[in-house]
Amino acid sequence: MDDNFDKAGIAVIIVFGALILGGLMAANLVAGDRNGFLLALGSAFTAYVAGYAVLFDLPRLYAILIGVALLLGVASTAAYAF
Repeated sequence: MDDNFDKAGIAVIIVFGALILGGLMAANLVAGDRNGFLLALGSAFTAYVAGYAVLFDLPRLYAILIGVALLLGVASTAAYAF
């Protein structure tokens, strides 16, 4: 395993914060679903902070934050779909 945590942290920030959750926020904005948008925004922010947990070498905090981001993302998707 590569011990370069900088690249992993930056990848988490870019992939979660910008691409995946940004698209989910845009979809909820177009649909006019305020709750789904706010859940996606919370998920994006949590995943963004998780990237910094990797940079500061805090693996437990990283796991907790990614779990919270995952739950918020699923809740946002459910709000959008239903």
